[in-house]
Amino acid sequence: MTDYSSQPSSVEVTETKDTIRQRIFLVVLVATMGALAFGYDTGIISGSLPFMSAAPSQGGLGLNSFTEGLVASSLIFGAALGSFLSGFMSDRFGRRMTLRSLALLFIAGALGTAVAPSVPVMVAMRFVLGIAVGGGSATVPVFIAEIAGPKRRAPLVSRNELMIVSGQLLAYVVSTIMSYTLHDPYIWRYMLALAMVPGILLFIGTFFVPASPHWLVAEGRFTEALKVLKKLRETPREIRKEMAEMRKQEKLARKGPSVKELLRERWVIRLLLTGCGLGFVAQFTGVNAFMYYTPIILKTTGMGTNASIAATIGNGVVSVLATLVGIWAVSRFSRRHMLMTGLTIVILTQVALGLTLTLLPQNLMQSYLALGCILVFLFFMQMCISPVYWLLMSELFPMKIRGALAGTAVSFQWICNATVAFAFPLLLNLIGNQTFFLFVLLNIGSFIFVYFLLPETRGKSLEEIENMMRSKYGEV
Repeated sequence: MTDYSSQPSSVEVTETKDTIRQRIFLVVLVATMGALAFGYDTGIISGSLPFMSAAPSQGGLGLNSFTEGLVASSLIFGAALGSFLSGFMSDRFGRRMTLRSLALLFIAGALGTAVAPSVPVMVAMRFVLGIAVGGGSATVPVFIAEIAGPKRRAPLVSRNELMIVSGQLLAYVVSTIMSYTLHDPYIWRYMLALAMVPGILLFIGTFFVPASPHWLVAEGRFTEALKVLKKLRETPREIRKEMAEMRKQEKLARKGPSVKELLRERWVIRLLLTGCGLGFVAQFTGVNAFMYYTPIILKTTGMGTNASIAATIGNGVVSVLATLVGIWAVSRFSRRHMLMTGLTIVILTQVALGLTLTLLPQNLMQSYLALGCILVFLFFMQMCISPVYWLLMSELFPMKIRGALAGTAVSFQWICNATVAFAFPLLLNLIGNQTFFLFVLLNIGSFIFVYFLLPETRGKSLEEIENMMRSKYGEV
């Protein structure tokens, strides 16, 4: 086999840096169409639920608190299955082909929810849509990380989170505009139908992006991987170094244990449990209780339906701004410190929100203070926690089973997400505003987990991270 690290001529770069950067930007843009669809599909439920809850005679589906939670969480249970299955699929067929298949599910699921005639059909089609959302959430960060290279990995993978929150903001804007301008009992169907657009863009875009060079090397397709790297790296030195590292990891993987044996190794199990623990950290902040149910929370303070839906635009704007700051910060600060800072503010704002809703009388001041607490919470959540979570999901796992482990860990995150989405309206009915103090206790536990158990990955290539994890957590 050719040793690319010793043949400079074989890795000559013939294109300009601007061309290469534009190509990487295109790849990231296409891949993150999956994240945009993810954000829109999870965000639009916030604006459509109040209209879906209307009686069937008034154009709705007659939802109650139980079926509200079922409709909201069915997508997320589907996402848990989708992220788990897509991890194995992306290792077998490649990241690009997996995204292309998921795009078709995005389109079918969005169309199905838009025309659903009953609650059972809505739940079923939201589950199908969730498979696409979950599959994209597991595949997109890994694909971007493998395309980006060590220098650009952190900010480019973090754009996945930017597109998620941009999709949510788009959903909030769409639902607000429609709620004020369209006086149609089937307005919620139009909201849901628009989710087909990013799915269509993702499907078309996958025909214009390269395969992951890391996946190609793992499949033994070295010449193809080299051709891809020539199009994605700026200097021959970068290509030689990355190709040599990937070849070395591929040899170790080939000579080392099989996939089944690898899954039983202590350091791999430790990483998988760490990835699952991070899913708990991200979701039991309660972030999606706010993303899905902010209008319902604000209506308890006396705010009207249209006004409470319009207030969710603030959620979206703050999330986008915070993620932009997070993209800047994630290249400059350690993953651990960002997570611990975010969790500290999350705990304080949950306490403040619980006290506001418990102690203050129901009036406009309570509405504004509650919304203020939610916005501060979201700013630090989307700046310090969400981008770091998705970045770590692309970094932590070994090359040979990266897709499978990332998919499994993200699947557990979706189970946590579904638990919060389903339980929140029930808890709000059962224990009222004490629900927010329950989140405080859970987030204190998350802080302890991050402080004692999370390794630092900043400044290392994917191969260096893998070697560090094997050395640190492997059998002695």
